[in-house]
Amino acid sequence: MNVLNTSDHQGFDQAARAELLALGLQPLQAAATSVEALRGALRALQSLGDDNTAKRADRLLRQLESFEPSITLIGQIKSGKTSLVNALVGQPDLLPADVNPWTSVVTSLHLHPEETEIKPGASFRFFDEDEWDRLISGGGRIGELASRAGADDELEKIKAQAAEMREKSRVRLGQKFEILLGQQRDYGYVDKDLIERYVCLGEEPDADDPDVSDEQGRFADITKSADLTLSRPALPMPLCLRDTPGVNDTFMMREQITIRSIRDSRICVVVLSAHQALSATDLALIRLITHVKSRDVIIFVNRVDELSDPTTQIPQIAQSISDTLAHHKGPEDAEILFGSALWASYALDNRLDTLPPASADALLEWSGKADLKGVLSDADLRDPVKLAWGLSGIPALQHALSSRIADGIAETTLRRIGSSALNLANAVAASRRISARPMDTADLGKLDSAAAHERLQSIFTQETGKLDTAFDNILSEFSDRMDRVQASFLDRATASLIVHLENYGEMTPWTYDPAGLRMLLSSSHKVLARKSKAAFEAAAQATSEALSQLYLQAFGLSAEEIAISLPHAPQVPPPVSLGRTIALDLNGSWWKRWWLHRRGYKTYAANFYELIKAETNPFVDELRDDLAQGVRDTALQAFDAFLTEQKSVFTSLDRMAQADPEELRAHIAKTAPPDTQALLSRTLDTLSEYA
Repeated sequence: MNVLNTSDHQGFDQAARAELLALGLQPLQAAATSVEALRGALRALQSLGDDNTAKRADRLLRQLESFEPSITLIGQIKSGKTSLVNALVGQPDLLPADVNPWTSVVTSLHLHPEETEIKPGASFRFFDEDEWDRLISGGGRIGELASRAGADDELEKIKAQAAEMREKSRVRLGQKFEILLGQQRDYGYVDKDLIERYVCLGEEPDADDPDVSDEQGRFADITKSADLTLSRPALPMPLCLRDTPGVNDTFMMREQITIRSIRDSRICVVVLSAHQALSATDLALIRLITHVKSRDVIIFVNRVDELSDPTTQIPQIAQSISDTLAHHKGPEDAEILFGSALWASYALDNRLDTLPPASADALLEWSGKADLKGVLSDADLRDPVKLAWGLSGIPALQHALSSRIADGIAETTLRRIGSSALNLANAVAASRRISARPMDTADLGKLDSAAAHERLQSIFTQETGKLDTAFDNILSEFSDRMDRVQASFLDRATASLIVHLENYGEMTPWTYDPAGLRMLLSSSHKVLARKSKAAFEAAAQATSEALSQLYLQAFGLSAEEIAISLPHAPQVPPPVSLGRTIALDLNGSWWKRWWLHRRGYKTYAANFYELIKAETNPFVDELRDDLAQGVRDTALQAFDAFLTEQKSVFTSLDRMAQADPEELRAHIAKTAPPDTQALLSRTLDTLSEYA
């Protein structure tokens, strides 16, 4: 069978394209089904409880509606990452993949199911004046490093490049340049021209070349981020793809922007070129993903269409990548997939018969060897377009992403919202029990309302204070441990330097691997995560036990009659900032000049100590002041949300307990929806699945 024969597929339409795009999304569809079930339970809860319960349910419903799992794509320059993003979106020509490299812009594509009422749109944010000044005056991150190392020639070169960038922006934008800094522009549509104007480096206008537009890249130099909102065929739930710039630009701004993107997403896709695979030059990429869980890293080797012998070369490339990751302590057991964004785009447009000859040959050769069981059905394998789509790797990538979303962030979100909703539903059920009590037992064992409220506030104050104190201790220990790790590393590195000087003298450059520092700081992060989780769970358990006792004393409700669903400890983000480049990671000409500017062993040692301390301080400080403090704030916010939820439960129960029993029963009978008990029972069963 000729894989490229698409004569039976003339008239390829949106329905056929949607059929391709649906392949591999089964786990995401299952997650979407769970979201819909939870949405139905929350809506039922709105009608079952009082106004207070309805407001809380509405708030949870809004949280569910705003749920948007995100995936960050990083990769080598010229790996075809943008073409891969276009294939995942289902629009081969959306993001320009055939122009100069992207600027320092993270482009977030917010994808929505076609059935939703979400309208296409675009939003572009510009650097503010302070950010721009830091780039221009110091040459960005690499300029800071060169300045610290005393590489004056390198620093001047970087500053000159930054100044040239600023002047080009002034020429493009004229008087608007300063006005635009810090601004945001929003559009009610998305197209290729609009995107090129804001996020692609443009060519200089040329009167002799009509294809070079002065609009291309007009705002690119000052654009910080771009957000595009699109509908995507066959998508069962909202999804965000973050297309990041390369990480090896002159100013190293892209590295920091990419680090923030990875930290904000739970899943990272590393896009490599089949011709480059993963080499020593990609250490920056390896560092970025080393501190992300292996489960959350997928490596996609693109451009297999350019391989002369994919059957032989693909296993070799896979082994080479695994060996490189193992050698450099990269993520273990990261899933490695192979494919071609080019094949995907031709399949989406139903034009396989126009593939370049070499690419067509590779497709035919690989089609006889690739194992697509579990990716395509037997019927799909007989369809040329679906077979090419399967060989492109997109269905396998979609399945890997969908599985991780369903088992990861989707499950976590559903459990968090489901747990809160279950507490509200349990309160509704408890209220029914209170209203159903005989009049002569309605006040049995009841604590005075004012005293009960006072006791409730006392529990909240006491447990919040204990959790706050626990985090004081955790963060203090974390800070001390990081200081010890950094000091120990600096001492060892300096001692190694002195040994080198004694053995080889001052004219032989010396290097020292900072992997040990990163490993120890990562270990400190794991201790932080473990202790934070334990502290949160202990506080939630103690609060639950105290509240159960209060509910018994105030309303005569046992723990079985009003069960409390415990909140789940917030996820601690990975220490991605440990992947940032520092002086010891580089071996540029400035490092050799640093050696030549020193005189005497003591000067070498003292200068080196201060240089590396200054280099490592930023990510030590970021872990301590940003990540660790963020862990604390997130935990306290989640705990406060749990307390607020329980206060709402208590208020509803107290209102029921204070009401006249006969009037209460009459009110419930009048306002309750049909088959109230059956609806409440179904709602409790549904919420119990997700709590």
